[in-house]
Amino acid sequence: MAKPPVFDLSVERVQQVSRHMRRVTLGGQALEAFPANQASAYVKLLFPQTGSSPLMRTYTVSAQRTGEIDIDFVLHDAPGPAAQWASTAQPGSRLSLAGPGPKKLINHNADWFLLAGDMTALPALHVNLAQLPAHAQGYAVIEVPCNEDIQPLTHPPGLEVHWLINPTPDPEGNPLLNKVATLPWLPGKVAVWAACEFNSMRALRQYFKHQREIEKTHLYLSSYWKLSDNEDGHKRAKQQANLSL
Repeated sequence: MAKPPVFDLSVERVQQVSRHMRRVTLGGQALEAFPANQASAYVKLLFPQTGSSPLMRTYTVSAQRTGEIDIDFVLHDAPGPAAQWASTAQPGSRLSLAGPGPKKLINHNADWFLLAGDMTALPALHVNLAQLPAHAQGYAVIEVPCNEDIQPLTHPPGLEVHWLINPTPDPEGNPLLNKVATLPWLPGKVAVWAACEFNSMRALRQYFKHQREIEKTHLYLSSYWKLSDNEDGHKRAKQQANLSL
């Protein structure tokens, strides 16, 4: 398999979107070769490391315009390399990325829709909600650390958005599941899209696969991070979970 192309970009702007989210807009001549229409696709950000290969971290393209892409970073009290870089990035800072990878969008061939995620999934949730049919009905459940992280979203008027405030991630991953399980189950075929912390993903996976028995074609579940672990450890945990679930 061919390696994805690498783009050497510069920071055009930075914006504090909410209390715990910072948006970095990247541009530069190299972006002319970046494919169009990649909002919600993932990219690999490359952070230089002294005396070793660059550190690679996976992020979502939250928006794309001519000559620019936005990457949204969740800021933590104990930031990792990516969040630390984002917290100090200024116009003119440099960053390389590889990609893009494929977009993962909810199946539109459904009677209603259920989307769920935590703050790391907000960029992808933005895109999924905005692209739903105008007549779409259903729910979006979004877990964020505080009220100051609630963001405006574009979505069909028939889709209810429920913000779940949780300042401390649950090691068992239950908050998202508990809220989803209280929602009235609508008639007809549902399409589900969910992305969140690893333990939350496992809890939702058990619920959707064993209690709701949703068709594989209409079920997308992914974990974007794992509590108390780095990206490498999270990747290993996902591989093991795919073998056991």
